[in-house]
Amino acid sequence: MKIRELSIEGAWEITPQQHGDPRGMFMEWYRFDKLAEAVGHPLRLAQANLSVSARGVVRGIHFADVPPGQAKYVTCVRGAVLDVIVDLRVGSPTFGRWEGVRLDDTGRGAVYLSEGLGHGFCALTDDATLSYLCSATYNPTGEHAVHPLDEELGIEWPAEVPLLSARDDAAPTLAQARESGLLPEYDACRRFVASLGPDGMSHSAGM
Repeated sequence: MKIRELSIEGAWEITPQQHGDPRGMFMEWYRFDKLAEAVGHPLRLAQANLSVSARGVVRGIHFADVPPGQAKYVTCVRGAVLDVIVDLRVGSPTFGRWEGVRLDDTGRGAVYLSEGLGHGFCALTDDATLSYLCSATYNPTGEHAVHPLDEELGIEWPAEVPLLSARDDAAPTLAQARESGLLPEYDACRRFVASLGPDGMSHSAGM
């Protein structure tokens, strides 16, 4: 697989090598060692989620308090989505920037985003199905959202009328979230990620 760092620090795109023949296809969609080598530390697997969405559904922008935050490794196993990563870390040189990566069941790529980054996606097909691995379990008191249609973010969602959940539709704007102290601090996120360093390789390898 190829792992390419995106323009936002802490985010990577993963392109697997697919091996096909008349019987079908095989590939490695996640490699513990390859990812750890690229990002500098192992991914602790604490939870795995599956999300199914109708065409035009937008989910996000979601993020978690750091520490512990919630790193995510996301792939689309059915249909297609535009996966969006947003830098919500106050003090980051790319604060407020977003980057989109198409994930689908043809290229079968994935994205990895580290703790402190915001995540969202738009379903490009009906029954778009995302599978994602998380570094921490769901914590309702430490999970937050920024409104995905916030004009300051200016995310170009590929949907004429994005369908939002009640929670996401009621989420604060980026400015409101910053003013209320909800957003993670860039330096705190970097210190936390550094604390995960290569030392974690040995006790995480067994998963």
